[in-house]
Amino acid sequence: MQDDQFYTSKGYEARNPGELSPAMEDYLEMICRHIREGNIMRINVLASLLHVTPPSASKMVNKLKDMGYVSFQPYGYIQLTEKGGQKGRFLLERHDILHRLFCLINHSENELETVELIEHYINEDTIYNIRAFLDSLPR
Repeated sequence: MQDDQFYTSKGYEARNPGELSPAMEDYLEMICRHIREGNIMRINVLASLLHVTPPSASKMVNKLKDMGYVSFQPYGYIQLTEKGGQKGRFLLERHDILHRLFCLINHSENELETVELIEHYINEDTIYNIRAFLDSLPR
């Protein structure tokens, strides 16, 4: 839904209740990335990878569990549900597409910080249009 009204970033987030917050996306993206690499995900590993405390990671994983993105038992492994795997794959793809774009624009090898700061605010259609644009460029 688009209109010509201006909001704060929190205001735009409030217009889409029930969706993942930027922080939730960061957690889900990291879980998916770590599992995709063939690793087992636990709370302490997740906390270490995201530079947060284990209680913070546990709290967020429980929110993701309540929303149906992960399954998790205390002191066990974190696993992606089908819903979590699907969303996680998109989050990883979004990250990679934006990283390609910003490296191209800035003539650099690494734009991790830039991508991490803005990736949550770009919708799916725009991501797919950026991918199409990047794929159309000569290699």
